[in-house]
Amino acid sequence: MSSDKYLSPEQWVRKGEWLVTTAPQSSLHLPEKLALKLVQSGDLVKAGDRLRVRLFSEETDSIPAYWTELEVLYEDDFCMVVNKPAGMLVHPTVPEQVETLANAVASYYACSGQQHRVRHIHRLDEYTSGLVLYAKNEFSQIRLDEAMREKAIERIYVAFVQGIVDPSLRKIDAPIGRDRHHKQRRRVSATGDHAVTHVELLETFPQANVSLVRLQLETGRTHQIRVHMSHAGHPLLGDSLYGGSNEHASYQALHGELLRFQHPMYGEQLEVKAPWTSMFKELYAKFSG
Repeated sequence: MSSDKYLSPEQWVRKGEWLVTTAPQSSLHLPEKLALKLVQSGDLVKAGDRLRVRLFSEETDSIPAYWTELEVLYEDDFCMVVNKPAGMLVHPTVPEQVETLANAVASYYACSGQQHRVRHIHRLDEYTSGLVLYAKNEFSQIRLDEAMREKAIERIYVAFVQGIVDPSLRKIDAPIGRDRHHKQRRRVSATGDHAVTHVELLETFPQANVSLVRLQLETGRTHQIRVHMSHAGHPLLGDSLYGGSNEHASYQALHGELLRFQHPMYGEQLEVKAPWTSMFKELYAKFSG
C-alpha cells in the first residue's frame, strides 16, 4: 500500500452513510475505479472545504442471519476480526446451510444494527480455529484484498505436530497441487502452485514425541500448513487426512493465533491476537506436565 499520508481517526466524522472530512481526498487513498464509481453516482462530493464520501452504504446480503455466539476481537467502521471456533465452516458450501461463521457474522451485524454484506478476506479450514478478517464495505474489501495479493497481511499460526522438529527447519518451499487419488487432499507436486510456509520451533515434548511450532504463511494454498508439515515428516496431531494420529486430538491441532495488517483507511499497522483454545491449553498441560 502507498506510504503517502493517511487520514487519521480524528480527521473525519461519520454521518449516516457518509464520511465527512476537511482532509484532502488523497489522504483517503481511494482505489481509482472506486473513486470514479463514487463520482459518477454522486457519492463523492466536494462542498467548500468539506469532502463527503458515501462509503457506508446500507447493504443487504443473501446470507441469512443465524444466531451463534461470536467472539469479536477487533472492530471499527471499516473492518472486523473474529475468532472462529474449530468445527465451523467460514461460509456455506451447500444451500440451506446456516451454521457457519458467515451466518454468525450476518446475525451479529443484524443484532448490532449494521447493514453490511459479509466479506471475508481470507479463510480457515473447518477444524482450524482462530482469526478471520472481514471488510465492512467495498472500499475496505478492495484495500484488504490488495494487501492479501501483495502478501502484506501476516497470518501466524501455532500447531502441535508429531515428532521432534529440527530447529534448522525454518522454511518449507514446495508447490502444492490436487491429489488426483483423493478428492479432498492436496499434495506437494512439481506441477502445483507456489507455496511457502515459515516454521519456528517453540518447544519439544520428547516423552510424547511431539513439538509445538509457530507457522507463518507466505502464500495461502488450500491446506497449506497441513500439507507442508506432513511433507516435512511432521503431520499435525489429529490430522488423519494427512497422516496425523488421533491419539491426542480428534481434529488437526492448528490455531490461527495472530493477524498483522495495515488498516485500510488509517494506514496504521494493526496486530490482533486470538487466545489459545481449550484444546490447545489441555494439550500443552498434558505434554508439559
